[in-house]
Amino acid sequence: MDLMSIVIWIIVGALAGWVASMIMKTDAQMGALANIVVGIIGAFVGGWVVSLFGTAPAAGQLNIPSILTAILGSVILLFLVKLVRRA
Repeated sequence: MDLMSIVIWIIVGALAGWVASMIMKTDAQMGALANIVVGIIGAFVGGWVVSLFGTAPAAGQLNIPSILTAILGSVILLFLVKLVRRA
């Protein structure tokens, strides 16, 4: 993995984590680093979910489908975290 791929993961992670935190109303509780971590983990979760429907995830690319996949996964991740915190 080269430096450019790492930078792309961080950018997509930050964007996806921030958008997902806005959708899930957790933005006030999260900082920039948490958004990046949620976005990167969410990209993996989203890629797995998308692959269940027979669609290949756009891995490691900076494009709209990969960002939407990461946002989907990040929203799922934040939803699960909220469920665990309530219990």
